[in-house]
Amino acid sequence: MLAQLSVFPVLPAKMDAPYFLVIFPKGKSLPKDLPHLEILKNVLARRDMKASELAKSPVSANAERMVAWMMLDMEKDAFSSLALIRKAMQPLLEEHPSEIAIVVMGDEAQRKRAAELSAFVALANGTPLPVHKKKEDEGRVLRKIAIYGYDGSLENVRAAAEGNFLSRSLTVLPPNELTPLLYRKRIQKLAKAHGWKYDEFDMKALRKMGAGAFVAVAQGSETEDAAIVHLSYRHPKAKKTVALVGKGICFDTGGHNLKPARYMHNMHEDMNGSAVVLGILLGASMQKLQVNLDCWLAIAQNHISPKAYKQNDIVKALNGTTIEVMHTDAEGRMVLADTLTLASREKPGMMIDFATLTGSMEEALGNRYSGVMGNREELLALAVGSGRKAGERLCAFPMDEDYEEALESKFADIKQCTLEGGADHILAMRFLNRFVEKDTPWLHVDLSASRSDEGLGGIATEVTGFGVVWGLEMLKAH
Repeated sequence: MLAQLSVFPVLPAKMDAPYFLVIFPKGKSLPKDLPHLEILKNVLARRDMKASELAKSPVSANAERMVAWMMLDMEKDAFSSLALIRKAMQPLLEEHPSEIAIVVMGDEAQRKRAAELSAFVALANGTPLPVHKKKEDEGRVLRKIAIYGYDGSLENVRAAAEGNFLSRSLTVLPPNELTPLLYRKRIQKLAKAHGWKYDEFDMKALRKMGAGAFVAVAQGSETEDAAIVHLSYRHPKAKKTVALVGKGICFDTGGHNLKPARYMHNMHEDMNGSAVVLGILLGASMQKLQVNLDCWLAIAQNHISPKAYKQNDIVKALNGTTIEVMHTDAEGRMVLADTLTLASREKPGMMIDFATLTGSMEEALGNRYSGVMGNREELLALAVGSGRKAGERLCAFPMDEDYEEALESKFADIKQCTLEGGADHILAMRFLNRFVEKDTPWLHVDLSASRSDEGLGGIATEVTGFGVVWGLEMLKAH
């Protein structure tokens, strides 16, 4: 449960809250009515700073109360503004306050932007992610956020923060607490709580359907508790249906092509794509978006066993395409293949899949952007624009047909991947394209920004929840 959020149109008569963040418009001088103005002047003088520098470097002072000040530059993009607000709020949150007051100043547009961005940062970072420390203090949680100088609704901001927090909370869970079976039970509880329709295709059903690509990966887990989960959200006034697909590999050993320890560490986070989908679904439900959503989660593990798939196996996917297995650590595209077929057969107006799919995308971009590819130029443009607006940045990559020549197989319809590496993020997209039903507008998001050691944008934790806020923006823009 995230903090309670209250808004007040005017500043209190007395600024006596123990923790204050003051956000005011960029300018050469300080407003005369700035809260705790004399303290700020002393801080700037001591640091030999000009007032205008607060647009790049927030400052704080800890006297009777902790106060932080920053200037908001309306010409900066959402990512830069979120990152600066997080920097300004960090000294306050480090003391684990139960309450924070945020003062926003300027004209109506400036106050609105400051209120929305700061509310998101406070909500998203005020509650710690699940941990397993023996003496963890449950009282060290932000419980109340008061925003002064703004009287508009921030319910959509809360919904986005709740969705992001759900995504991160699921992603950090240890793999023994989030096996495919336990994950499905958690999703069932979420579905019941939020009124989503829940359905699933277990291993028995998937074998009967002929979903050989998914089964090839999932059969390596002794318990065979893998499944494709289908969740549905419906709005009575919806005029469009969107399918969201998420990779949900609860742990990835690499299979018989075993990962070394260094690269197997944190592979419990390989289900992040499915967690992003759940976060978007939660946010959309809370915002009551007028769209129908079908969410398809490919939930499995990639393990080693006598039953596990291996190099040079040839398997038949749900749509009849035969696949030559080249590397067992390219399991994500295998489970997504059949899931994309299921999702696209329902003929959605748009389909987006999310996956921590390739190391080559992180090599290409680092972890400050995620990559996007798609089969419609207009969707790619919309995706990149929505990323700028949401503060979750995407870079578009090509998916021209001639890349697929590298996936030609002598023994099957297509190779799963190559052993040479190279542009594997593009090859993965070309592979997945074979399993999308014709005429389905489709975007593929490779989540290279799912983890960033220093946090990212408005998020302070290593696991970023990247994609949830972008996904909500994309649903509104489409």
